[in-house]
Amino acid sequence: MSRVGKMPVSVPQGVDVAIKLDQVSVKGALGELSLAQNSLVSIKNDSGKLSFFPANDSREANAMSGTMRQLVNNMVTGVTKGFEKKLTLVGVGFKAQAQGAKLNLTIGYSHPVIMDMPVGIKVETPTPTEVVIKGSDRQRVGQIAAEVRAARPPEPYKGKGIRYSDEKITIKETKKK
Repeated sequence: MSRVGKMPVSVPQGVDVAIKLDQVSVKGALGELSLAQNSLVSIKNDSGKLSFFPANDSREANAMSGTMRQLVNNMVTGVTKGFEKKLTLVGVGFKAQAQGAKLNLTIGYSHPVIMDMPVGIKVETPTPTEVVIKGSDRQRVGQIAAEVRAARPPEPYKGKGIRYSDEKITIKETKKK
């Protein structure tokens, strides 16, 4: 059995988990998330601990039990603490402004880049060169952060562009005569 799948997920106080035939729903202080139930995995709720078991002895069911366990664990963490990604803008004149559900980026193009944030995703700009993306769904937070970064990815010669705050950019040496 999957080592990840063997560990139970502990459900904290104030979080409701509903296990139905076709989906798993997690409801907490920061929102509600749902995930489609996989037929290869059976889920058991033992008074605040969720256990995941493969439905048969196949390799796919074993792998899927660990995957489902981690996805449900991310949902429980998301509705209690939430997830966030920090981005940094590097370049002369590069700046960002959060205006409600929109992110206005000035990143060296002839026009400002305006990105609409979907429902459930909050964007903040503590400083003009920092962007913080927050939400309860880990996959959506990471996807939105990747889309913002793709507006101007860091270039390898000077490092200008939008990067994750913990990302290291390897700077190439310029061409010599």
